[in-house]
Amino acid sequence: MITGPLYDKVKFLAQILLPALGALYFALAGIWGLPSAEEVVGTIVAVDAFLGVLLGISQKNYIDNEVGEGILHVEETDTGEKAMRLELEHTPEELAGKQEVRFKVEGP
Repeated sequence: MITGPLYDKVKFLAQILLPALGALYFALAGIWGLPSAEEVVGTIVAVDAFLGVLLGISQKNYIDNEVGEGILHVEETDTGEKAMRLELEHTPEELAGKQEVRFKVEGP
């Protein structure tokens, strides 16, 4: 599993650098007649797709193992005030072992 600073670097590489590099080479190859534009760009796209899969697997594993989840229900009372009710998908003891907790907010 890729985590921490390495994850951030690989994510930057896959989301920003490789697509920009592929577009740049493709454009310059058309203008300047650089060799093998399709092969170079195809290789960049293949590497980028592979890194995307690795990042997706790492993110799913991180969320499954390190992130607690729940729903924060926001409800309006009869007096017009807002009340909140928390629905946890884990026990409080399980949440204590997580690095992060995320809540989806539902309500008015």
